[in-house]
Amino acid sequence: MPGLGDRWNQFTGKTRIVVCRLFIHLVGQEVAPLLGVLNQAARAAIASDGDLQTAGEGLVDVTQALLDADLYWRSASNEGDVFWKEEEAGDFVEELFTDSAQRYSSGIELGGTTDDLTVPVTQHLVVMLTAAYEGEMPELETDLADIRALKAGLKALINLHYQNRLRAIQVHFSPAQLGDELTADQVLENFPELIPL
Repeated sequence: MPGLGDRWNQFTGKTRIVVCRLFIHLVGQEVAPLLGVLNQAARAAIASDGDLQTAGEGLVDVTQALLDADLYWRSASNEGDVFWKEEEAGDFVEELFTDSAQRYSSGIELGGTTDDLTVPVTQHLVVMLTAAYEGEMPELETDLADIRALKAGLKALINLHYQNRLRAIQVHFSPAQLGDELTADQVLENFPELIPL
């Protein structure tokens, strides 16, 4: 139920903007191929110079891949806030971007090669999805540290893209590329907010 402030802002015609971030931790040898989907979406977003439609299509691909890999989900978390001023929402998006980018091995390096013929395969993958959207989406505005709730939240992200309600999209992941490893200790150290599913 909206509070008095929410009702007043709606009455005065202000746009409700929600900024949220989801963390999903996957475990198993089978999670490494997800890095391909994640890197492909990142490259497409970079090549399109941050075009929101292209980023949204990448978000759909990433989200669907995560839904398909639900057997490997081990922990999750989410956070967010509601804003009635676009500038404040934008500031929070930037704050979350900076925080996500500083997590262990969550940056992407385009190019680069490896001389090794064998590449270590990570057993752990943490995906961080940040989105800003207009209006309400109850499936994202609740605790997502539950498998059913997390599935509903990921499907809601896809719907937001098709409803053209997304205002910002960010996808970060750790490790950032095949050959990098993320250990269980690094997950605990760098992602303390994760809650077992």
